[in-house]
Amino acid sequence: MTTTTTETTAARGAVGTAHTRVEGLAKVTGAARYAGEIPFAELAHGWLVLSTIARGRIRSVESAPVLAMPGVLAVLHHGNAPRVDTDYVGMLGVPDPTCAVFQHDRVPSLGWPVALVVAETSEQAREAAEALVVQYDQEPHDIAFAGGHPDAYPLDGHMPAVTEKGDLEAELTASAVVLDAEYTTPEEHHNPMEPHAATARWDGGRLELVDSNQGATWVVGELAKLFSLDPSAVRVRSEHVGGGFGSKGVRAHQVSAVMAATVLQRPVRVVLTRRQMFSLAGYRSPTSQRIRLGADADGRLRALEHRALSMTSTVHEFIEASAGVARVMYDADAHHTANTVVRLDVPTPTFMRAPGEAPGSFALEAALDELAEKCGIDPIELRLRNEPEKGPVSGLPFSSRNLRACFEEGARRFGWADRDPRPGIRRDGRWLLGTGTAAASFGAGAAPSTAVLTAEADGTFTVRIAAADIGTGARTALTLVAADALEVTPDRVRVRIGDSDFGPAMIAGGSMGTRSWSWAVMAAAGELRERLALSADIPPEGLTVRSDTTAAIGALAQKERHSFGAQFAEVAVDVTTGEVRVRRMLGVFAAGRIVNPLTARNQFVGGMIWGISMALHEEAVRDRVSGGHVGADLAGYHVATHADVPLVEADWVDDPDPDDPVGIKGIGEIGIVGAAAAVANAVWHATGERHRHLPIRPDRVLQAGTGRGSVGERDAGHRR
Repeated sequence: MTTTTTETTAARGAVGTAHTRVEGLAKVTGAARYAGEIPFAELAHGWLVLSTIARGRIRSVESAPVLAMPGVLAVLHHGNAPRVDTDYVGMLGVPDPTCAVFQHDRVPSLGWPVALVVAETSEQAREAAEALVVQYDQEPHDIAFAGGHPDAYPLDGHMPAVTEKGDLEAELTASAVVLDAEYTTPEEHHNPMEPHAATARWDGGRLELVDSNQGATWVVGELAKLFSLDPSAVRVRSEHVGGGFGSKGVRAHQVSAVMAATVLQRPVRVVLTRRQMFSLAGYRSPTSQRIRLGADADGRLRALEHRALSMTSTVHEFIEASAGVARVMYDADAHHTANTVVRLDVPTPTFMRAPGEAPGSFALEAALDELAEKCGIDPIELRLRNEPEKGPVSGLPFSSRNLRACFEEGARRFGWADRDPRPGIRRDGRWLLGTGTAAASFGAGAAPSTAVLTAEADGTFTVRIAAADIGTGARTALTLVAADALEVTPDRVRVRIGDSDFGPAMIAGGSMGTRSWSWAVMAAAGELRERLALSADIPPEGLTVRSDTTAAIGALAQKERHSFGAQFAEVAVDVTTGEVRVRRMLGVFAAGRIVNPLTARNQFVGGMIWGISMALHEEAVRDRVSGGHVGADLAGYHVATHADVPLVEADWVDDPDPDDPVGIKGIGEIGIVGAAAAVANAVWHATGERHRHLPIRPDRVLQAGTGRGSVGERDAGHRR
């Protein structure tokens, strides 16, 4: 019998019980200050000037007229900016040259930083920046992305580019049912509510950066290497962050702020505008994915091929590893996957919520749905028949894999058993109704971190850790973890985060933050309790211990560690207008022990809503003439709004990780995985027409309704 949250929230102690955010009052009253609003004496303001061409060279930067404008203090560009060192490997690999601003006269994409104007006020800096004249020698550019690009090549990212097992062509030939289809996803952007902002200053020979980022340790390491500083000479503070989703790493605004503070010897703040974020904050690359599946008549997979193409810039290699999801979800006698990339004259993409898994799951889970139709098997049953006993590619055991429990509980709650499998049958007035499902998975890793825990003389406890709460509720989760580890109530625990001086810690990324930080807090709490048992009194300065989980995490046995989930969606489609409305969604997840059900549910639901947005709305369009976006703002780039979001429910099954001291896996990203596929599969069930290209816009619905099929549709599937 499946155990749901109604039975697990009664867990002993603070962990597992709903708890409002410890910083909630400060946020709703405005007491919580973000990076762009913290005051500094003698603060100057920098405004970035971005290139207006997509490829070429800077001929001249005509700064003299701008320097004569009121309040202008400096104009930094490639001719006068401090030099930086980019010949290093940082926490996440070699640096993207986009962050190493003003080092040469080359322009590799539209929106490339070419200058920074610094003035006494933000308004003066902006006016001067807009008046700055930059002359270019323009060159032809290429931004055209499409499947089958002749210059594509395989690229290792955080996983090998290519994996191969078995004879693919032989197994496809021997299969009773074959599917061969291409799926595409467009360029997508993060757009966190808080824009990227940083203030740099020198304090007694030490560089301090007040920033909005996803990991102070990460930013310290990059800045120290870029500016040839000892890491101890750099301090990064990032107390409150208004969203990140993978975009808030080391970027042009931080580096240019440090440059300006170095030149002027006063604090300098640089804040990106919403339009600048479309060029400077990274994004999710478009993808073109080919899926070939071969199965026996009973739906057992004999062959699985997933080939994914994404794009990157000409100056840095970043790959959206969409084929990686197939390496976890389903096995086959022949199992081939490949992640390939093509260089174009565009800004460098970056990590975006569930990088690889979000677009990859759309293609794979839509293909599984198509295969189920061809086999005449229920989509859930087909997936369960292909549940692997071990990692399909790695051969490693799963730490736990409770996907079946997610589907069983989700199907019960969603009413899946009453579903008529025939498409285009259900109607509600002018609306055609359909339901769809998809599976989800995301890695559950942990990275070494340190934590400092102090028993104060007044009987309270202070946790110091360089964690980043990017809106997920990390502060609150760590408070609950520490309270249980110390066997005290949460009100006796104070958690301080976002300061690199607290010691190195994992970034908020890869759904590894809370798990990594909690491990360090647990280790520190264990040692502190031992010392308290031997100490009769706590000194006035308190009793402090420091933990480091490097050895413990390094000793973990190799396993396939993942969170899993089952997504369900019901849609209504107006075939006369092409409008698609999601009426309800349900996600059931196996994501380790849930620390705080209140904020966890927010994370799951937020990801699912983003999946609705991905399926029906989000699409960044580039103008081939200019190389830039047609609408680089939240008016031109559509996201789901309140009117687009129906009843969205998220729940979970009991799934503690036996190898984690708290039982945590990770929940930040799995909510979006499979969500778009569930919506697309529901649209097929409503209309009988497959949509392999996101977003499912009204024009595409109408075009499919004419019988011509979706744009670029290719289906070689057949029954032998």
